[in-house]
Amino acid sequence: MGVKSKNPKAGGREMKAKEMQEAALGRATGNMGTMNYGLIISGFRAKGIPEEEIIPRYNVFTFNAWKALNRRVKQGEHGVRITVFVKYANETIDPETQTVKIHTGSSPKTTTVFHISQTIEG
Repeated sequence: MGVKSKNPKAGGREMKAKEMQEAALGRATGNMGTMNYGLIISGFRAKGIPEEEIIPRYNVFTFNAWKALNRRVKQGEHGVRITVFVKYANETIDPETQTVKIHTGSSPKTTTVFHISQTIEG
């Protein structure tokens, strides 16, 4: 793994990073939307990657998803920027009735994805 730190907060950061990577991988493989496929394919084709080698959710992931797969993005590589919609749920308590109301929705977030050819093991 890595060097153990005497600082208890350092271990917490490491765990939080691992959780964030696993969550990124789960979102990348679990959501079956195809909204960005055209943008991803055209972006990587422009970088010289053949279209038949570009398979989103199989060999195209975010930085953190690649880290969860024990790969890292090569230094100096530039990915393809896409917009994803992140779902959220907020709970509020109505002060008059003391009932819990759940508000759900989604908000846009911009992220960068990388092709496997832009990564190395480690």
